Amino acid sequence: MKIERLKHNPKIGLNAESEVSIKETGNQTEVKYSIRNAGGNIIKIDKDHYYTIKDGEVKEFNHNAITRKDNKSSVKRTMKNLRDIINTNITDYKKILFITLTYKENMTDTKQLYEDVKLFHKKLKKYLIKENLPSDFEFISTIEVQRRGAYHIHDLIIWKTKAPFINNDFISKELWDNKGFTKTKSLKNVDNIGMYLTAYLTDLDLNEDMERLTGKKVAKAIVKGARLKLYPKGVRIYRCSRGIKRPITYKTTEEEAQKIVSNSTLVYEKTLRIANCEDKTINIINYRNYNRISKKKK
Repeated sequence: MKIERLKHNPKIGLNAESEVSIKETGNQTEVKYSIRNAGGNIIKIDKDHYYTIKDGEVKEFNHNAITRKDNKSSVKRTMKNLRDIINTNITDYKKILFITLTYKENMTDTKQLYEDVKLFHKKLKKYLIKENLPSDFEFISTIEVQRRGAYHIHDLIIWKTKAPFINNDFISKELWDNKGFTKTKSLKNVDNIGMYLTAYLTDLDLNEDMERLTGKKVAKAIVKGARLKLYPKGVRIYRCSRGIKRPITYKTTEEEAQKIVSNSTLVYEKTLRIANCEDKTINIINYRNYNRISKKKK
């Protein structure tokens, strides 16, 4: 099995009548065009990996894995779904609060973790009502696992209107009950919030470890995707409130797709060629990602 990224993103065989897949996630629109030869739905690469003809992805067989470390692709798919859900529901950074909830001690009990987050949301709602502030919010709560195995939560709280200002000290002391500390961060200059946050959740920042060991500040050192192996199997990585929307997916023609993205900017594109051991092409997939925010900034 050979997977080759083609230069200059050639759209081989693509014309106005070609069928493409559309995935709409808020300000993001993904257009996928695929050419594939007739055959089965999957191709086995080796004892641990297979290629899906339909999706154009290499995945891992689940050999009754004990931990997600043995099935990293499962976490990767979860993060991809999370990215799409975030982008579907967040189209304006002014309408959200991005709060990180941490613990003084090492928290490894995920059941207790989500109970604490549930209580946090109840206290937040009660506070908003008391202060006559908008109290109708949705949330996306995501676990981040640290190298030592402890967890903390990244909480995206989403309003229909501009998010109210809440002092971080008050959040930490009154709403989080001094369980640890909280941090409220702005996502003002982030076009693709879903991509930004899922990269943060999967990449491993080595700076803190190095500083703790050496006692000195070190240059930025990040291992992309390394955190995927740290998530144990069975842990529910994210939870959403009932009002959270899901991505919209459908098929249409390239001509119609271009009308859909006419008010957006192409921000990312790649074309993959998948071939068998004899170098015979099995599939060619072109991915294009468009962003409406980027168009507005111009």
